[in-house]
Amino acid sequence: MPFTLATWNINSVRLREGLVARLMREETPDVLCLQECKSPVEKIPMDQFQALGYTHMVARGQKGYNGVAILSKLPMQEVGSQDFAALGHARHIAGQLENGVTIHNFYVPAGGDKPDRAINEKFGQKLDYLTEMRDWFHDDRPEKSILVGDLNIAPREDDVWSHKQLLKVVSHTPIEVEHLGQTQEAGNWVDITRQDIPDGQLYSWWSYRARDWDAADKGRRLDHVWATPDISNAAHSSRIRRDVRGWEQPSDHAPVFATFDL
Repeated sequence: MPFTLATWNINSVRLREGLVARLMREETPDVLCLQECKSPVEKIPMDQFQALGYTHMVARGQKGYNGVAILSKLPMQEVGSQDFAALGHARHIAGQLENGVTIHNFYVPAGGDKPDRAINEKFGQKLDYLTEMRDWFHDDRPEKSILVGDLNIAPREDDVWSHKQLLKVVSHTPIEVEHLGQTQEAGNWVDITRQDIPDGQLYSWWSYRARDWDAADKGRRLDHVWATPDISNAAHSSRIRRDVRGWEQPSDHAPVFATFDL
């Protein structure tokens, strides 16, 4: 049974309820994974989403910060969450579909402004979070699984608008790229987006600070879809809906899609 999955850092699901509903109507993904929901679970505005067919949800939330949710048209049961680096943050949730596929939804810490853990606690937390993700996947190797989310790292040179200019900017520093690579390797994860779109500049995030984000096009690919090798060949049709970044009062992220024939 084919299903289409989307991942989107929504930057407040309550503030942007209308945008989520619009995406649901226009794209009708079977599964929509949201990050940075900034809401307790009980206050996620599910009435409209359920009316659009998204009758299943697994989520972790907290007031005003972080938060992850998986909204699904397909039956799904929660299979746990992890608090990596013991931050006490709502940054991970996992759900399992009836076909046995487990979907992990992550919101990795952004890491602050300075890429130096000696002066920036948030950067150290980010590295520690990734290290514990790596160790978890190494100890419990995933199978028949998909990992999505805002991983807050653009790993490849063509995942950013300027590799040289961003080497010392949080999200593209060599140490972050190394940590993300180790995490990916530990779970034997396949980068589905780049499997489908192997060449060329590709972004999913554009800063609010840019006066004209579209013309400046100083983007980064921070949002990812990975899959384990046993199902990676079933994935296709990856794309990023860049135009969503231009909707009224948008998130600074665009949704990323992939379809799996499973």
